[in-house]
Amino acid sequence: MTEKKLKIGITHGDINGVNYEIMIKALSDTRICELCTPIVYGSNKAAGFYKRDMGEYSSFSFNVITSPAEASTKHPNIINCIDDNVRIEVGKSTLLAGQYAVAALNAAMKDLEAGNIDAVVTCPINKSNVQSDQFDFVGHTEYFASNFGGKTPLMFMVSDNVKIGLVTIHEPIVKVVGRISTESILEKLRLMQRSLIRDFAIRSPRIAVMSLNPHAGDCGLLGREEEEIIIPAIKSAGFEGIQAYGPYGADGFFAHGSHLKFDAVLAMYHDQGLIPFKILSREEGVNYTAGLDIVRTSPDHGVAYDIAGKNIADETSLRSAIYRAIDICRNRNIFDEISANPLKIASRDHWGADESVPMEQHHE
Repeated sequence: MTEKKLKIGITHGDINGVNYEIMIKALSDTRICELCTPIVYGSNKAAGFYKRDMGEYSSFSFNVITSPAEASTKHPNIINCIDDNVRIEVGKSTLLAGQYAVAALNAAMKDLEAGNIDAVVTCPINKSNVQSDQFDFVGHTEYFASNFGGKTPLMFMVSDNVKIGLVTIHEPIVKVVGRISTESILEKLRLMQRSLIRDFAIRSPRIAVMSLNPHAGDCGLLGREEEEIIIPAIKSAGFEGIQAYGPYGADGFFAHGSHLKFDAVLAMYHDQGLIPFKILSREEGVNYTAGLDIVRTSPDHGVAYDIAGKNIADETSLRSAIYRAIDICRNRNIFDEISANPLKIASRDHWGADESVPMEQHHE
């Protein structure tokens, strides 16, 4: 049976940043349309505005459609979500840009919910200019969690060589301690375990848990959160069959390459996880919202106003986000098929490799 070509929605995010530049560059790669049907939710006029100054990409064009059902399987597609009188102010944060970003998100979300697309890749937004009575979310992660069952998601930063999830996401540092509890850590470990198995095809994942305080609290001298909150969570996870270890001090853990001994890492707060992740992943990192019924990925960078319009933005992370969305959808389909038909597992080489090594599909 020929495998269905997935329809991957891509939201244009903030039109005043680098998003159209990286979309045009990434979608000029013919491998994308060989692997999926890309559908951008955005503005064909905005695409035209940016491509005219992009040299070798100036001849790029979208197939303009009104719904995913009309999408070409051979060319990148675009659904116009905003008025043709779009106002572009390169490198600037504007309220209009925020409204355009939300309009594209809402359109993609409706098609995702209806099953018209299989996954969504979100280009970066400005968390400030999107705020309104219609959009009261700190970021994409919270937006999709609210629209798809109100579940607690896991912000999961993933690349081929490291995967890092977060207990707290977009929290001011002064509020982090109050947001961490044994139950919140345990819940994120459950989500991570499930995602590693179902989304990344790792049969028996090993997870490292970071400490909150320096030197893992130094036996309570530098804080008691490790002894009173984190260690009990790790022990409880063990009783549930989750292979969680730690807590480890983040500085020595990453400096010594200990992350290579684990399938994933659970960090306590945003910068503890994202600083080492971005250093280790460089341009290939992807932000994945795990724990939801839908698949959403994103590049791991921001709108980059400072380099917008200069044709120097690197599209690697966006391309990786598209590939990652494809892989996760395929892994989920295989896992769900095997779960529904356990006897088929013996004939599935995909699910029978070395348990300690991620079995992912690579396209680059």
